[in-house]
Amino acid sequence: MSEQGEAPAVSETIAPAPAERGWGKILLAFVAFLLVPLYPELQAILPIKDTMMLFVPVVAACALVGWWAGGNAFHAIAWTGISILLLGPSGTAPTPFSSLARGWSLLLAGAFGLVCLFGNRRPLFSRALIALGITFCLATLMTVLGPMTASRASQTVSEELARRDKGWTEMLDSVITAHPKEWTQLTTNVPQFAEIRTEWPKELANFSDFGATVFPSLLALESLAAIALGWATYHRLGRTRLGAPMRPLREFRFNDQLVWGLIVGLTIVLLPTLSTVSAFGKNLLVFFGVLYAMRGLGVLSWFMAPGRFGVTLTIGVLMLFAPILNGIAAIGFVMLGVASLALGLGDTWADWRGRARPAA
Repeated sequence: MSEQGEAPAVSETIAPAPAERGWGKILLAFVAFLLVPLYPELQAILPIKDTMMLFVPVVAACALVGWWAGGNAFHAIAWTGISILLLGPSGTAPTPFSSLARGWSLLLAGAFGLVCLFGNRRPLFSRALIALGITFCLATLMTVLGPMTASRASQTVSEELARRDKGWTEMLDSVITAHPKEWTQLTTNVPQFAEIRTEWPKELANFSDFGATVFPSLLALESLAAIALGWATYHRLGRTRLGAPMRPLREFRFNDQLVWGLIVGLTIVLLPTLSTVSAFGKNLLVFFGVLYAMRGLGVLSWFMAPGRFGVTLTIGVLMLFAPILNGIAAIGFVMLGVASLALGLGDTWADWRGRARPAA
């Protein structure tokens, strides 16, 4: 997502345009959006592991707004039906967390649809941020007026993350119990594997504790990703535009004033006198830190040969699921994140992409 030019008003008649082309990158992003939450350590911190719950309602909201603007009714009806099937009542009783996740998904999709309908001249990134703000305000209001208080919601989140950790630990124990001879041989050849049974649950618990603390910021980032993917998918399926085409990652940038979010978060975390709101500061750091890291990735992609950055990133994601290479991949992603954050922050003042691009 990036700041884009003004788009035609949805309420006005929008001339049908050819559907946006290029499914390759969208499919890769979609696969990553589905598979990355399956990684145990990431599942321990990600707010909503069933990412389709976020993606489908956003596409449905885009299709409904497109229908209102004179677009295809079939897309609106079909995607709305899929959303109802996905988020509607099922055969099993919903858990408190699943109810929270469904409620958030519906609020987010509804807010984004309204922003697209009435704030239709805004660029996509601004729409997404406004939709997030509306959704958080409505969710906060519901915790004040509804039965699900903020403390109860926080407890529900912690219980859900702990349940996921327990599931992975039980799966590991069942595998070891079912293959005792192979496990003995493996730990004999590689003694380090013997520590997995005791250390991995502790590692997952640490991830979950962190995930519970920064749950709001991670939920906001996951929602932004769903909006971007849903927007891109809709504009490749339909011909009625809701705004300017989403720009590639290499052109991703946003208002430089957002750096104050990072500064405020850092100030809250570092000052002992503000320790009572340190969780809020950590959420600001995570949210704006990831945004600036994404901006840094855009800068990095700008200076690399076209397509090379995407291929490298795809290989890294696949390595996360390899038994031995996942550690190397995790370290590589951490280093990449730190370097991208530095590049993104530097871009606020240096404007790297505004300079002459070096010859390939």
